[in-house]
Amino acid sequence: MKRIDVFEHAGAFAENKDVARDLRLKELMPALDRDEDVVLNFERVEAVTQSFIHALISDLLRKKGSAVLDRIEFRSCNDTVKKIITIVVDYMQDGAG
Repeated sequence: MKRIDVFEHAGAFAENKDVARDLRLKELMPALDRDEDVVLNFERVEAVTQSFIHALISDLLRKKGSAVLDRIEFRSCNDTVKKIITIVVDYMQDGAG
């Protein structure tokens, strides 16, 4: 299982979509391609932007389908972070993006 500590890359306010893209391309996607499950640990992350989460997971959903969510655990998310993740996932599953 691959663990990615979002705080270590993006800080308490995860807003930089270039950081999110790099996490997706360099850590998240390779782990999933190796058939590893992934933990995205949001401990100490107080807030995220919709564009950060979109850059982090939307391409995965587009390429691998919503079943990829069964292999990703969003851990230690506060209510704000959960809400943004839900918005992006719902948006992508509605066929947009």
